[in-house]
Amino acid sequence: MSTTPLVEAEWLRELSQRQSKAGELLAPSAEEQQRLGYFHTFREICQQPATWTQTCDLMCSQADHLIAQLADISCLTLTGSGSSEYAGDCVRLPLQNELKVVIQATGGGVLLSHGGGGLPPGRPGLMVSLARSGDSPESVGALAFMLKTEPEIRHLVLTCNEAGNLARTYKHAPRVTVITLGEQTNDQGLVMTSSFTNLVVAARSLGLLRQPERYRTICKQLRQIATAFIEKHLGTIAEVAKLSFNRILFLGSGSRFGGAREAALKMLEMTAGRVTTMSETYLGVRHGPMSYVHEDTLVLCYLSSDPTLRAYEADLLRELDQKQLGLRKVVVGEEVPGRLAHENDVVLECEGLAQIGDENCPVIDVLAAQLLAFFRCLEMGLRPDSPSEDGVINRVVQTFRLYLPEA
Repeated sequence: MSTTPLVEAEWLRELSQRQSKAGELLAPSAEEQQRLGYFHTFREICQQPATWTQTCDLMCSQADHLIAQLADISCLTLTGSGSSEYAGDCVRLPLQNELKVVIQATGGGVLLSHGGGGLPPGRPGLMVSLARSGDSPESVGALAFMLKTEPEIRHLVLTCNEAGNLARTYKHAPRVTVITLGEQTNDQGLVMTSSFTNLVVAARSLGLLRQPERYRTICKQLRQIATAFIEKHLGTIAEVAKLSFNRILFLGSGSRFGGAREAALKMLEMTAGRVTTMSETYLGVRHGPMSYVHEDTLVLCYLSSDPTLRAYEADLLRELDQKQLGLRKVVVGEEVPGRLAHENDVVLECEGLAQIGDENCPVIDVLAAQLLAFFRCLEMGLRPDSPSEDGVINRVVQTFRLYLPEA
């Protein structure tokens, strides 16, 4: 980690004092934590609130250049692979409302397989490549192909790795701007945690470049909410992880569905596929996916603060109860009505969500899912820093042959 030992020791000590479960995990020596396999991942989850304000400062310092990049564009594409694609999902709707252009979140694999056909119409445009390492085949391949075939597309690379192929190869390339986030966001654990939420925070700035104080206020509020969430709910989430669930359904609306998609991937990765997962919108779950909810299924609900969205969501939760579906519900939201949670359900109250708005909540939602996946991983006897013991998945996707469509 890039934080100095003194700074790291300070925030770890404060967390240990305020949260007993954190104190329990941090009590063993660093060497013992590494042997148990959670040294990196636990720190990378818990450090996130502080890193968001650092990313905010970085993006504000680049505002003038980014405003020029966005000038006169007709479309914007957010692209990445896996978690990085879902980061784009988390910000697509608010950016579209703020920038007033067509915005699409597209997997890097779509651009490799379909070329410019995977981009929205309208030129000039901006393609924003999101990447932790910047070393995956899709990351470099998609950008190289678009530079070759789409002369009216400008490019912005947001990455966590200054030494990655994306950052090194395109640092001085025409039509490409590279912004590397702080070194501490480049997770050493297998799964994306700090990297994911910081990519979301960085991309979110694009809609608020002319409102820097609003952006700073949102990031500050997110830091406060997340810090309080960890201190208040860490132990509760650890207890939820002990429940006898083999499946989990994540529900979210709008931008929070992007968070639900990432949440499902985190649980799948951290349990080496032993817990099967699904993500869906509240209105979408009736169209077939409700059949996924068995007696061993945990249902994690991101509850909107918007009155209209909450009305739809509440109806769906009542329907699940009426049909006696699922093992238990875990509800993340603010001022959650008691009637939406049965006696055995778990409510994780988050004061401040309504004030920042649903469009800014995905990083809080994903933080909750990261913690649940982390503790479930430990509960299953796996190592959070490297849960895929047989090497089925890796921190960086291994090289594979690229078959690029005809230009």
